[in-house]
Amino acid sequence: MDPFLVLLHSVSAGLSNSELTELKFLCQGRVGKRKLERVQCGLDLFTVLLEQNELDRERTGLLRELLASLRRQDLLARLDRFEAGAAAEASAEERELCAAFDIICDHVGKDWRRLARQLHVSDAKIDAIEEKYPRNLTEQVRESLRVWKNSHKEDTSVSHLVRALRACQLNLVADFIEDEQQARRLDSESSGGGSTSTSTVSLMSRDSDRPSSGVPW
Repeated sequence: MDPFLVLLHSVSAGLSNSELTELKFLCQGRVGKRKLERVQCGLDLFTVLLEQNELDRERTGLLRELLASLRRQDLLARLDRFEAGAAAEASAEERELCAAFDIICDHVGKDWRRLARQLHVSDAKIDAIEEKYPRNLTEQVRESLRVWKNSHKEDTSVSHLVRALRACQLNLVADFIEDEQQARRLDSESSGGGSTSTSTVSLMSRDSDRPSSGVPW
């Protein structure tokens, strides 16, 4: 089973009825009344938060906030252990995907809806993202990528993102991502496989050397 789901099962099993009631109260602004009425255990609540993209294995801040409100240091310690393990297991591919997300958030702009549809994010989820972040374009872009990643775990790769960008005629952004990948690999080779730099300053300096792709900035 997914280690994050194991953690959620463990946390749920450790909650008392009164603590579950307190968590439901704290989530009133995030979860609709009818859904809260159907919550019978902690796992039910966590499942709703997962479905609404309020919580996932990479965004545990809300879970930490909820457990802190209960003053459950034992459950917070379990979360600490999970986060430490998740950080240790982060692969090079995962780091490249995070770097690609950053580049897309910096450069795609209002074209994020077109990219999201190319990535098979539904119109309903796109509308929900716009409603959730009505005045924050960067968060709209990042949330759409999170939704894609969580919904298509079997094919969430940097190469897939690059293909989707090129299908949307966002070629300059795709070029930035590929250049970033190449730079990270060269850094890794030159340092003997050590940590890599995630800076894209050198890529940005090459912007003037590239032909225009028609991407609106």
